[in-house]
Amino acid sequence: MKTCCCTGHRKIPADKIEYVKQELRREISQAVEDGYTHFISGFAKGTDLIFASIVADLMKDNPALTLEAALPYRNRMNTTDRLFRRLLPMCRTVSIHSEKYNPACYMKRNREMVFCSQRVIAVYDGREKGGTIFTMRCAYTQGREVRVIRT
Repeated sequence: MKTCCCTGHRKIPADKIEYVKQELRREISQAVEDGYTHFISGFAKGTDLIFASIVADLMKDNPALTLEAALPYRNRMNTTDRLFRRLLPMCRTVSIHSEKYNPACYMKRNREMVFCSQRVIAVYDGREKGGTIFTMRCAYTQGREVRVIRT
């Protein structure tokens, strides 16, 4: 099974959202063409939920595709975010990376997603701090293929 995960910013400028959706759809479709069948999303707002939504849409016509929600801590399940709540039941797997919130739980989750994946799709705006660049650096260090969508 070939696995692809996604990293990206939570806040995407309104004028870039359609571009990000279009590029994510293109990258995910290319991953499917390249034989990827398992997709992991961190299920955070912004990039992660857009990615998960596109994968869920593609799953309707391709039953070989699977989606995994990689949650940083258990109480993340209690969110009231409507898109999160709609997409979660579509996941074959829900992995929880920390029982309780702690400052490092997101980095732990991101590292685990990279370790499980051969390809990482990154929506990146050039920031030198934060989870997206951390995850990209981790992916490069682990020798993963990184596909960057610049915003």
